[in-house]
Amino acid sequence: MKSLLALLFALSPSLFAASPNIILINIDDLGYADISPFGGKVPTPQLDRMAKEGMKLTSHYAAPVCSPSRAAMMTGCYPKRVLPIPGVLFPAAAVGLNPSATTVAEVLKGADYATACIGKWHLGDQPEFLPTAQGFDHYFGIPYSNDMGPRSEGSKSNPDKPIPPEKEVAKKGVDPKQVGGDETGLKGASQPPLPLVDDGNVVERVKAAEHHTFTRRYTERAVKFIRENQQKPFFLYLPHNAVHFPLYPHQDYIGKSGISLQKDWVLEVDWSVGQILDTLRELKLDANTLVIFTSDNGGPLQQGADNTPFRGGKGSTLEGGMRVCTIAWWPGKVAAGSQTKATTSHMDWLPTFGTLARCKSLEELKFDGKDISPVLLGQKDATGHDVFHYYSGFNLQAVRSGPWKLHLAQNELYNLDSDIGEAKNVVADHPDIVAQLQKHAETMKADLGDKTKDAPGVRELGRVANPLPLIATDGTVRPGFNKIAKTLP
Repeated sequence: MKSLLALLFALSPSLFAASPNIILINIDDLGYADISPFGGKVPTPQLDRMAKEGMKLTSHYAAPVCSPSRAAMMTGCYPKRVLPIPGVLFPAAAVGLNPSATTVAEVLKGADYATACIGKWHLGDQPEFLPTAQGFDHYFGIPYSNDMGPRSEGSKSNPDKPIPPEKEVAKKGVDPKQVGGDETGLKGASQPPLPLVDDGNVVERVKAAEHHTFTRRYTERAVKFIRENQQKPFFLYLPHNAVHFPLYPHQDYIGKSGISLQKDWVLEVDWSVGQILDTLRELKLDANTLVIFTSDNGGPLQQGADNTPFRGGKGSTLEGGMRVCTIAWWPGKVAAGSQTKATTSHMDWLPTFGTLARCKSLEELKFDGKDISPVLLGQKDATGHDVFHYYSGFNLQAVRSGPWKLHLAQNELYNLDSDIGEAKNVVADHPDIVAQLQKHAETMKADLGDKTKDAPGVRELGRVANPLPLIATDGTVRPGFNKIAKTLP
């Protein structure tokens, strides 16, 4: 780490004259081709401009679903290492990201950054797991997905559809018989009211009308944070509810795409990005601010997401489930109109941001990510990951090295350079490549295991006794969380 930093400073000391502001915009369930810079059908002019002025990362990986992806973003590790759960977290979960885990917010706070998380957290909803306990000075948002609330209050259906029967809702959710399933929270019809949290307070019980307002309110709060912290370095993590089911764009955007509610919400996301970038330009912060735009996983096909040209969608380890549209923007530092095929991932944000901010604490951390600032800054011969592992929950399902991807259980080999849609299995033609990838997989299994959460490299989950919903079914706010307990209608 020290040698890389020294090399970067020696080559371009002007790039590091001041610690850059950092903004990480994370969209929920956005498909690879849902935005026009990546071939989308609806015009997204703000993101077009962002890509034209910045870099497209065309081989950037998330995880198959929400919570694991966010764990990778926050810790720089493979999700299974720091959040060993079978799927995602639910309300009143007894487990979450361990408070002892070092997050990117904590790393940057060590370099005197102001930090804020505005949006969906989804790494545990108990007070011990929320953003303000994980390095963020401020938090405004919902603690888990927008579909994790009562059906009668808009969380189980789109606004243009009837409320589903309770029996239908009860079928959904993680099977409690799964390993760890019992402690990951309340599923289906048993879920409590959806809370909006503002720092240490539950300030709202989210119902259908409020769902429509979130993208706008998150954006306004983000702009406010930028304005209030323009005189010092800041880290803004902006994980939107958009465009996760149920699909609730603001009323001003409903019908605007002429295609679907999902695409309507994509248009509102584009507006939000424009507000952020325009604020940076207005305050003359653009030349010293790195902005990343990305998604937490591939888009769900059943909700109208478009993952072209990939096969598969959210929840799978096919490219369509894990490769996400990603743009890096930093005028004067990241080359305008550039793109990279380097294999990068959400695990890379912590070491990359920490390096750019010159955080000494990086030297003490163990993470799986890689500092990709040389890639972003266009350093000659900069590379991404030589090997990348595709985990789904506890299971190692695939491994990639260079253009080659091996699906382990199916024994299917694909050359992603010539067959991005994973259509032609060439396993019989390349036994040497298969053997090499299997060796990489066995090395990873020795560290993080496969089909079990018990492995040498897997860290302890955070765990609390007697977890409680932040809002009970009767509307009572959890005692002690608000200073004074109260009831929200």
